[in-house]
Amino acid sequence: MQNALLIGLSRQMTLERQMDVIANNVANANTNGFKADHSLFEEFLNSNAREDNFVGADRRVSYVQDRGTFRDVGPGPMEMTKNPLDMAISGDAYFAVQVNGGERYTRDGKFSLNSTGQLVNSDGNLVLGTGGPITFQPTDHDINIAPDGTITVLEGTAKTDSIRGKIRMVSFDDPAKLTKLGANLYDTGSATQQPATKSTVEQGYIEKSNVNSVGEMTRMVEVMRSYTAIANLLQQQSDLHKSAIEKLADVPA
Repeated sequence: MQNALLIGLSRQMTLERQMDVIANNVANANTNGFKADHSLFEEFLNSNAREDNFVGADRRVSYVQDRGTFRDVGPGPMEMTKNPLDMAISGDAYFAVQVNGGERYTRDGKFSLNSTGQLVNSDGNLVLGTGGPITFQPTDHDINIAPDGTITVLEGTAKTDSIRGKIRMVSFDDPAKLTKLGANLYDTGSATQQPATKSTVEQGYIEKSNVNSVGEMTRMVEVMRSYTAIANLLQQQSDLHKSAIEKLADVPA
C-alpha cells in the first residue's frame, strides 16, 4: 500500500517539473529565435517489496524519474519585417554577440544601432562581425546584407558601396549541447565550434520561436489531468489505509 503512494508521488513530482518546462515554452512562444525544451522520462526500479508473497520480478517497484530535458533545435518560422537591420539565419548557425562574460550566441536577429552607430541586439549587446563589432557612419544609407553576411552601404552621396563588415555566423557539432544562459543567449557548453559553411543570412526577416503553441497547450492539459487523476488515486489509497487501520483497531485482543 505504501508503495502505491510512493509511486504516485514520484509521478506527481515529475509532472510538476514537466509543467514548469511546458510553461516556459508557452511563455516564450513569441520570443524571437527561442528553442523549445522537452522532458525526458525513464523507469526507476527499486526493490522495496520484502514480503514472501512478492517473488521474482514482483519485488521490483517501478517509479517514474525525469532524467532531464532536451532542446528542439529545429528552425522556427521566418517573419518578414522589412527592417534592413533585422536578420534571420537559414541553416543551423548562430549570431555571435559580445557580453561582459565574453562571446555568446543567439538566433534572435532583431538588431538595431546604438547611439555610437554600432550594431546591437535587443538587449544592447554588440553584434560581432568577422573582424569584431560592426560600426556604421552617420551618413550611411541603403544598407544591404548579402547571404554570406557581408554588409554594404552607400555613404553620403557616394555611388559605390562601402563595406561595414561581415556578420559572424558560428556553427556547432551538436547545438543541443549549448548551455542556455537566459536573455535568449547561449554559451558553448560542451559543443565544439565548426565553420558555418551551409548557413546564410536573410535580410529583413526574423526567426520566430519554434514552439508549437497548440501542442504545448495540449500537453499542459494532459499534465493537469494526469496530476489530478494521480491525486485522486493517492486519496483513495490514503482512505484505504485509514480504513484498514480502523478495522484492525477494532479486532478483539
